[in-house]
Amino acid sequence: MKNKPIGFLVGLLVITVFGLYFIIPGLFDKQFSFRPWRLGLDLIGGAHLVYEVDTSSVASEDRTSVLNGLRDVIERRVNLFGVAEPQVYLTKDANKDRLTVELAGITDVEKAIQQIGETPLLTFSEVKLDEKGEVNDFAPTALSGRYIKGANLAFDQVTRRPLISLKFDNEGATLFEQITAKNVGKPIAVFLDGSLIQMPTVQEKISGGQAQITGNFTIAEARQIVERFNAGALPAPVKLVSQETIGASLGLSSLRQILWAGLIGTLLVVLFMIFYYQFFGVVTSIALLVYIVLNLLVLKLFGVTMSLSGIAGFILSIGMAVDANILIFERAKEESKRGLSKLNALDEGFRRAWFSIRDSNITTIITSLVLYYFTTGFVKGFALTLLIGVLISMFSAINVTRNILRVTIEK
Repeated sequence: MKNKPIGFLVGLLVITVFGLYFIIPGLFDKQFSFRPWRLGLDLIGGAHLVYEVDTSSVASEDRTSVLNGLRDVIERRVNLFGVAEPQVYLTKDANKDRLTVELAGITDVEKAIQQIGETPLLTFSEVKLDEKGEVNDFAPTALSGRYIKGANLAFDQVTRRPLISLKFDNEGATLFEQITAKNVGKPIAVFLDGSLIQMPTVQEKISGGQAQITGNFTIAEARQIVERFNAGALPAPVKLVSQETIGASLGLSSLRQILWAGLIGTLLVVLFMIFYYQFFGVVTSIALLVYIVLNLLVLKLFGVTMSLSGIAGFILSIGMAVDANILIFERAKEESKRGLSKLNALDEGFRRAWFSIRDSNITTIITSLVLYYFTTGFVKGFALTLLIGVLISMFSAINVTRNILRVTIEK
């Protein structure tokens, strides 16, 4: 009966020790260190930039595509600065489209502002192939995004596969016809901000100012390509309307305060559980410490950026992690009054309390998912860490606590 719980607990102990070794670099070996934590803008400082997007020259049906494409371009631009997990998101303020950029740890803010503020540039190039038919070089052409009226997602009438439909103005149609006539059977490269986004092969000379790009891409991939075409084709200049520089010293001070608050809160929870539930409280406290290590291990393994709001979500989940044990222990007390042995009463308590635990956690999970997908900025960080915390707490409260009790309590 005890072999399986003991094996589980030994494995859990190994994972917990590794977790400590991973989340606290240099804890056991000062010469060896893992990758550092990803810290957000509010902890290590950086720049918070707000841009206003001028969509007055963009048709209403193209506005969403242009804005999404612009956001995608800006994300790729800020990645050039080596920023850890840059935050780029769209907002609306007084019917004005705005784009917010958060650059954690950035040092050259002025350079970032200069590069971000440029309108995306879409260009077409002929492809030079070597004797083996492999790409050797690119030759820029006169055709650029300024000659494109717009791009749309369409579907092949026969295969129903997604394709990209392009429409050029009169001058662009002439240029495109000349380029395709020279490159039948060869690819044409399309660049956005100097990055290759598509290299379709020309099947025939294309006249009339309309073209289609086909390929083995999904609907999501085709939609992203359309957004990138529109970002570089349709004029949507951006203007910096707000700039805020956050110092690292302020962030570190806030980090110390919230970590102390979390430590004190955890100690109070542990003391309460031990005082009220005695031995069961000690077991719960052990499970809680395991939960904290596992949670931090998951957050670091998956490279979650920790902001103050994210840490707040994590600390809140610590208090919520013992809720399940309280429900189980109270139910076990009732079963003990009915004459069941301690182990049987606990098993019954786990079984009967599970449905309440499941339902309460599902509601929190739903709330976290809604906050994550329908909000931006610091709220997302809070929702993500809370969601991860709830999922891990369901495992620790049920499996860790139950197996420790099975080993330590006799029938």
